[in-house]
Amino acid sequence: MKGIKKNFLMAILPAMLLAGCSSKESEGIIEKPDITVKDGMLTPEVLESFGRISELTPSPDGKTIAFTLTYESIEENKGNSEIYTLDVESKEIKRLTKTANSESGLQWIDGGKRIAFLSVEGEDKKPQICSITADGSGKKVHSSVEAGVECFRFSPDGKKVVYGSTIKPFNKDSAVFAGLDKTTGRLVDDLMYKHWDEWVTEIPHPFIADFNGDKVADAKDIMEGEPYECPVRPFAGSESFAWSPDSKSLVYNAKKSTGLQYAFSTDSDLYLYDVETGKTVKNLTEGNQGYDTQPAFSPDGSKLAWLSMETPLYESDKNRLMVMDMASGEKRDLTASWDWWPEEFNWCPDGKNIVFNAYYMGTEPTFRINVESSAIEPLAAGVWDYVSATPTADGKIFALRHNMLRPNDIVAINDTPIKDYDTENCTALTDINADLLSQLAEVKVEKHLVPTSDGKEMTCWVILPPNFDESKKYPSILYCQGGPQQAVSQFWSYRWNFRIMAANGYVIIAPNRRGVPGFGTEWNRQISGDYGGQNMKDYLAAADYLLAKPYIDPKGMATVGASYGGFSVYWLAGHNDGRFAAMIAHAGIFNLEAQYLETEEMFFAEFDMGGPYWDKDNATAQNTFANSPHRFVNNWTAPMLITVGEKDYRILASQGMQAFNAARMHGLEAEMLVFPDENHWVLKPQNAILWQRVFFRFLDKYCKK
Repeated sequence: MKGIKKNFLMAILPAMLLAGCSSKESEGIIEKPDITVKDGMLTPEVLESFGRISELTPSPDGKTIAFTLTYESIEENKGNSEIYTLDVESKEIKRLTKTANSESGLQWIDGGKRIAFLSVEGEDKKPQICSITADGSGKKVHSSVEAGVECFRFSPDGKKVVYGSTIKPFNKDSAVFAGLDKTTGRLVDDLMYKHWDEWVTEIPHPFIADFNGDKVADAKDIMEGEPYECPVRPFAGSESFAWSPDSKSLVYNAKKSTGLQYAFSTDSDLYLYDVETGKTVKNLTEGNQGYDTQPAFSPDGSKLAWLSMETPLYESDKNRLMVMDMASGEKRDLTASWDWWPEEFNWCPDGKNIVFNAYYMGTEPTFRINVESSAIEPLAAGVWDYVSATPTADGKIFALRHNMLRPNDIVAINDTPIKDYDTENCTALTDINADLLSQLAEVKVEKHLVPTSDGKEMTCWVILPPNFDESKKYPSILYCQGGPQQAVSQFWSYRWNFRIMAANGYVIIAPNRRGVPGFGTEWNRQISGDYGGQNMKDYLAAADYLLAKPYIDPKGMATVGASYGGFSVYWLAGHNDGRFAAMIAHAGIFNLEAQYLETEEMFFAEFDMGGPYWDKDNATAQNTFANSPHRFVNNWTAPMLITVGEKDYRILASQGMQAFNAARMHGLEAEMLVFPDENHWVLKPQNAILWQRVFFRFLDKYCKK
């Protein structure tokens, strides 16, 4: 029971000092929170008060960077993104918008004189394409699309725009619903009737429209009559479109399948559209059954680059950086001899090189690859993750950078290659959260190489609490990553935030166990079809490594995780030999047989689980389902906290409810936190704070005895 009252008071005290989060309730405008940090403690309220930088968008001349900065209001229970600019030379930051609705989708237009973006406009409150001058004045609303605009890209000549909007589904029998305007029934006759966190009642389609500098007009659905998605749900946006430099062609990314076929396919392709004839003329990636995404023309239009996965159904396959010669159609995999893979990329203005970021040995450095020779050289590294690296015409490279101790800031990367991966090689241009970070007690992050049960070494991050003293005993946390193929890099999370865990007095170990990217194809691929195998032995190796430290309380270790990390918690609950004092699982898979049928993207379950549980001749599938956590409840001994979102259609809330019921029926102490309005994540500010409070109250109760 030790520490419960103190930590609970520390959690609620900042809320008493918020002074309304400086929010103008009458206008709904959210300002930077005015919050006091007490005793250097990172609390849930302080965590929600950090400014969140995204959408790094350099001007054509590279002298100005537009970006969005988001602050959240705890009282209003929402966040709001506004547009800012950064003068690269002076580092002066200027706010351009001040509205009650978020702006997004930044793009420089009119030769760098204006910034285009999406903003909620009109009586229907739909997102529309707008723009302002580079100094924030002269706002124009350019579109009035009935269904609203989800994403957009202007053509290089500024005369056209491609945008994503929704249409109604095809082949719906209106007769059966005639006269039933108040019915809430949905008639389902195929798979993919729901996706991520929504029922599929609309389909995103790409439209090309004329633009005269003032209005978007004469829009044409370039996939008219096709019941397919573009951009592809649930996360794709404007990166689905690539204009040729002469504005005569467009490449778009679509997944041209529906229903059962869609659910069992990762085949998204790149299509070449001729603007003059108004026709799709070619499938550029026909024959590849994996994902093809993020098309981008070279500056002279002679080549097209994109990211491609080769293995059908495998959503976490190696990303290949592909380049096609547009004249000959010849395709090359630039990263064929490189065992890591890009996450995102941008062409250098000279057309000879491409800059990209990739997971590499526990971090995410920035690299440059020569298109002709495929030679790869690192540009920026250190104990950081670099994302959105963007070269400009004047030779600069800008990026966003974060790590486990601080959220995104903008940096300028030097274009001279580095000789070792300890070198940062960049200059910080912003320090958005300097005031909050300077008030927090220092936390230390260490890199440890942990021996595994099969004789390998596993990179683990160990995070130590403020004022760490090796002569004392500390409670600890084994962090289990989701994905399953998601890197444990130097990420900053507003949910699984290691800094706030350390601030509450815990030592954390975060293992890069089998199945995470950044350590080669073999390491990443091993987990598929082996959910209860080597990766779980890796977790136990990490737990034992930390428990062997003299400063760790052997009776105070918890294990926590979300999604596949939640599955890991449930599995470890039945196979831990008393190592853990508490378990916390968010949105985790408890019953693999149910999950195989409940999830919406069936290709994931089919590949990673090895096939259906009823296929008795499939040894891989039978091994997977034999290791389902629900089969080992009789071994559960530790108290368990389970959290779920009822709008989560990737892993249904019923999975967590089954686990909670099993724990209580088995006689264990257990709690369950249910969010009816959240999906796979917990996004609303008040829900996020409640989650953190319950998280630490539960941990303290069982790990700080």
